[in-house]
Amino acid sequence: MEKVSLREKLGYGVGAVGLDLSYGMFYSYLSLYLTNALGISPLFLLILAPLARIWDGVNDPMMGSIVDRTKTKMGKFRPWILTGAILNGIVLALLFNNPGFSERSTGLYIYVAVFYVLWGMTNTLADIPFWSMIPSFATEEKDRNLVSTIARTFSGLGQGIIAILTSIIVAALAGVAGSELDEMKSDALSRGFGRWSIICAVCLVLFACVSVISTKERNVVDPKEKFSFSNAIKMIVHNDQLMTFMLFAMISNCGYYMTSGISSYYFLQVRGDLTLQSKFNLLGSVGSVLSLLVIPVCGKFMTNRATYRFSLTVATVGYAGMAAVGYFTSGNPYILGACYMIASIGIGSMFVNQTVMLADIVDYGEYKLGTRNQSLTFSMKGFLQKMAYTLQSVIMYSAFVATKYDFSAGTDSATVVNPGANSAITFMMFIVPPVMLIISQIIFSRRYTIYGDFKREVLDAITAKREQMAE
Repeated sequence: MEKVSLREKLGYGVGAVGLDLSYGMFYSYLSLYLTNALGISPLFLLILAPLARIWDGVNDPMMGSIVDRTKTKMGKFRPWILTGAILNGIVLALLFNNPGFSERSTGLYIYVAVFYVLWGMTNTLADIPFWSMIPSFATEEKDRNLVSTIARTFSGLGQGIIAILTSIIVAALAGVAGSELDEMKSDALSRGFGRWSIICAVCLVLFACVSVISTKERNVVDPKEKFSFSNAIKMIVHNDQLMTFMLFAMISNCGYYMTSGISSYYFLQVRGDLTLQSKFNLLGSVGSVLSLLVIPVCGKFMTNRATYRFSLTVATVGYAGMAAVGYFTSGNPYILGACYMIASIGIGSMFVNQTVMLADIVDYGEYKLGTRNQSLTFSMKGFLQKMAYTLQSVIMYSAFVATKYDFSAGTDSATVVNPGANSAITFMMFIVPPVMLIISQIIFSRRYTIYGDFKREVLDAITAKREQMAE
């Protein structure tokens, strides 16, 4: 088997930076932009998010199957990575830039709905083939762990850029002093987010080019069956471990998205200074970097299964610490950040483990169903992220609707009509994430079975199958 150079692995990982710039803008700041800059009703977003995911339920597996059956001189993955990055960058910039619709007009709502859905579709074009390339790098567990860790390293870099710098950069691009960001008017928020989204879009395309140019596809297995949507659904549903993975990963990811999504509201509305979020996220990013040591260190004396459970436990402890600080002290942002750093160590390691699990689930699918559908399987990674975000959105927007949250656009400061919204924001910031992680760990421990002797049986079976076909 041809050895994969470190240069190629690093080149591959660079693409994750751009993907996560887009992810971060969409998952962490789009809600704040839509409600506080454009004045979009939370009730509208409560309806839009689930509807968009219904379409993703059709689009994502279909796109995964199309990638599996793609054959070009560039390979099956890289053409889609580049095409998807270009289209997703264009949609990202348009989503964060109002072309001139008046506030809360019908045209604005239609514009937001269309590009909200298009972001998910174009993101799928880049995300599925990017992560689907991992099994083509290596079949051995340690190599897969290394490729996944490198990709997650760059992914964490993209997340860190968004988490730490967005509030500062948006203020600068809007022409507002950093300490006055909490008093920004809606037009300043629109101007700052609009310009920052264009920069992120350009970086997305550039980093995708680096990834495509640097990599070479290998160990690629082409499905013999023609694409059938009904067959694609059957392959997903009949892969019991994929369904189990989707459930516990969606719940745990939702806990993470709840923190990243609601924290901007917490620091802006409850604490009165959005720039505090940068300090909070800075320490969280340190935790994300440290998380990259978890698998290499724990892998020396722990199985992947034990490492994953350890990661969830660390994340839960960190979130529990945040809850204690947020509810029973003055909520010092540095102490909150220190707890978030602990949580991020667990979360970062959790994401790496989930990527490795999907590679194992690809093998399991071939073992159980007789066909190898790695892009279709990896399409579920993007879909579960969207479902996790949707679950987070439903919880958040339901709370906003119930507490009559509103942003008085055009005034000198953000105002919450119902003070109960502050309590809801605080509850979602500190209580929901650890509860979700505990539920996720229970499901994982009871239902996920690809480990130990059974995992070795799966790998031995598909290796023997390929050797037989090669004869």
